[in-house]
Amino acid sequence: VQLVESGGGLVQPGGSLRLSCAASGFTFSRAVMSWYRQAPGKGREPVATIANYGGITYNLDSVKGRFTISRDNAKNTVDLQMNSLKPEDTAVYYCKARSLSRDYWGQGTQVTVSS
Repeated sequence: VQLVESGGGLVQPGGSLRLSCAASGFTFSRAVMSWYRQAPGKGREPVATIANYGGITYNLDSVKGRFTISRDNAKNTVDLQMNSLKPEDTAVYYCKARSLSRDYWGQGTQVTVSS
């Protein structure tokens, strides 16, 4: 199993980034995919989840209306579009797959929101 995140970087407050996670090694279309984040000195927290059938949950009230999770089962990718970014969104963002009751994690991508 491999999950590879990309798209992180430095952005000014109010800016946008699109994170992408490329998956391989399992049946992607049947997996529940999530984005998590971990800010400095804090625990890892779920941001958004998209089920295998497409149902979406935004786990943080602070990202509702700003972040959009999506998946492409033909390309085995899950994306996180992040708009109106705030300094408090600064964190390492991780992709997680839940497949056959097992969790798999990517290596993370850094997102820094700063002027």
